[in-house]
Formats: sequence, C-alpha cells, structure tokens
Amino acid sequence: MLLGQHLHLRDAHMTALAALSDDRKALLRRRIRIIVAFTIAYNVVEATVALASGAVANSTALIGFGLDSVVEVLSAVAVAWQFAAPDPHSREHAALRLIAISFLGLAAFVTVDAAHALITRSAAETSVVGIWLAAASLAIMPTVSWLERKAGRELGSASAVADSKQTLVCAYLSAALLVGLLLNATLGWWWADAVAALVIAGFAVREGLEAWKGDGCAVTGGALLHGHDADYSD
Repeated sequence: MLLGQHLHLRDAHMTALAALSDDRKALLRRRIRIIVAFTIAYNVVEATVALASGAVANSTALIGFGLDSVVEVLSAVAVAWQFAAPDPHSREHAALRLIAISFLGLAAFVTVDAAHALITRSAAETSVVGIWLAAASLAIMPTVSWLERKAGRELGSASAVADSKQTLVCAYLSAALLVGLLLNATLGWWWADAVAALVIAGFAVREGLEAWKGDGCAVTGGALLHGHDADYSD
C-alpha cells in the first residue's frame, strides 16, 4: 500500500516536472538565485551583528548564533554555485554534500557550545541588540525558507530544498536564542537557551544526514531534462 502511494507520488511529480515549460524552469532557477543571494546578504549582516553583540555581552548563545549564520552563508553559496552552471544538475551531488557538511558542522558546534554552557553554568549579560536580532530573524527566515522550498520542489531541485531546510534551522535557532535571552533577562534561567540549542542540534543532524543521502533519491529538473532516471523522495 505504502509502496503504491510512493510510486504514485513519484510518477505525479515526474509528470509535473516534465510539463514545465523552459520559460518556467528559467523563472524558477532565477527565483532561487535571488532567494539565495538575499540569504547570503542577510546572514552576513546577521553574523556580524550577532558576533559583535555576543562578544560585548559575553554570550555563548549569541556567538554560536553568529557562527550559525556563517554556516548558512556556506550553504547558500553552495546552491548559488550550483545554479550558476548552465546545467545545475551537474553540480547537484557536490552542492548536497556541502550542505550536509554544513548541517553536521552546525550540529557539532551547537552541541559543544551548549554542553560547555551547561557545565560551566555561564550566564550572559542582557543583550537588547541580541533580542531584537533574534526576533527579526524569527520573522524573516521562515518566509525565505518557504519561498525557496516551494520553488525547489516545483523545479525538482534537492539541493534547493535542502538549503531551504537549512534556513528553517536558522529560524528555529532564532526562536531558541530569543527564548533563552528573554528567560535569562527576565527570570535568570541561564540554562534555557543551552537546552533548546541541544534540541536544534538533533534536528540539524537529521537534516544533514538526509541531505547527504538526498542526491541518490531525489528527482531533479536537470535529470528529467537529460532523460536520466531517478527515484523520487519527498
């Protein structure tokens, strides 16, 4: 039963992709490039502000958030590099591996940083700039993720979908950071952001492993255009 549903979804997805006009494919690729360019620019600003305010407030959470923004840039650059090629499919495998590594690297850093904060019972000073930054990212990143995921799914690009999940991880980290900073500032709960960060790290590991395997189980627009066979995976 499940296999039949999976095959039906795969066939429907392949039919939809094959029906896309060349103009529509070009539009979707251009849309993804614009989204990725915005993500890179935003995260460069976000990393700069987070690292600077984190250093001032002695906040490991803010510094970790800033370094996460650096990882976000690396992921977005991987997709930008892929879609700069005449045939984006030719770079799909490498882009997915770079995104997977960025996920796993993020998870490793967040885990180590959170464990250190819990062991040393380190509490940061209140950072108004950090609170506003986390709130802004929480408002912006889910929409950016949804737009890229929507375009990536229609185009059949596994790397664009994986990058959109990376952006969503940034939104979750923004929520964890915001809650942690607010609880620390209002109630003195120094451990709140570290515990939330560990939950996010687990999510990042799962997404990293999926991205690592994704090149072998996803239909891409390039594969269909060139008549290559591929399996569909949601």
